[in-house]
Amino acid sequence: MLRTIAAVLVEDFTPFELGVVCEVFGVDRTGEGGPAFDFRVCGECPGEPLHCEQGFAVVPTVGLTGLVDADLVIVPAAAVRGDYSPAVLDALRAASNRGTTLLSVCSGAYLLGAAGLLDDRRCTTHWRYIDDFQRRFPRADLDPDVLFVDDGSIVTSAGTAAGIDACLHLVRREIGSTAANLIARRMVVAPHREGGQRQFIDQPVPTTTDTGLQPVLDGILDDLTVEHTVAELARRANMSTRTLLRHFTAETGTTPHRWLTLQRIRHAQHLLEATALDVEQIARATGLGTGPLLRHHFRRIVGVTPKEYRATFTLRTPNP
Repeated sequence: MLRTIAAVLVEDFTPFELGVVCEVFGVDRTGEGGPAFDFRVCGECPGEPLHCEQGFAVVPTVGLTGLVDADLVIVPAAAVRGDYSPAVLDALRAASNRGTTLLSVCSGAYLLGAAGLLDDRRCTTHWRYIDDFQRRFPRADLDPDVLFVDDGSIVTSAGTAAGIDACLHLVRREIGSTAANLIARRMVVAPHREGGQRQFIDQPVPTTTDTGLQPVLDGILDDLTVEHTVAELARRANMSTRTLLRHFTAETGTTPHRWLTLQRIRHAQHLLEATALDVEQIARATGLGTGPLLRHHFRRIVGVTPKEYRATFTLRTPNP
């Protein structure tokens, strides 16, 4: 059961990831039927400010002793360093030895790795850190693609929004779907995305070349209902199909088919939010053709059904 939540803050923390943790566990929603959390932000030296590169500071009011009775200890993202405070690492090890659940958000996994807690454990982190993380923690069983990994007492998540997914997953796992859905609705986020869903960018996207494909991409977006073949895209770009595929992957990080499907799903999300069109109409308007095909791709990419997405994100009566 999750009752006491301790977030461990270190110097050069990342404010968005801290904000995610605060939003999920630090907002009192008991008046709406939400779970009651005892949430605390802890630091090695309580009362002393910890800074972020955005130019402001946060002052933790609780020391590392705040981890002792915590049911969940969270390590938000922070700047990647060569080493970390021995006191913080010792506190994380002690929490793990007590059986406390640990959650890292994005680069927070580095602190768990430095504490030796990810040795022979499944884990993940943001895709941009994958190579460096594997070099520094070769014993960690790193999955570079997924949004988050639940390895029982340790949950690790990828960047930014994946931290929301991991937090809501833990609420669902420990308290139930009703509590998780209530928090998600208040935050106006998707109530559930499977941890095994791939990170939004599969691989780091290289610098765009001088033979940019933006005019071709713009042409695709002008009419998503058209079946854009690789041969047709190559003709527009004045390239061979092989060259087109190479440049397309370099500039978008994925294949033409997957990129087109993603754009269609993005457009479907907009139509679900802003219109009263049914699923079959949206399928035709996005070029996906049929409702079942739209549902298949939508759930695979977004993590929920179109109906669930509309229920979560439609805040007022949509336009016809």
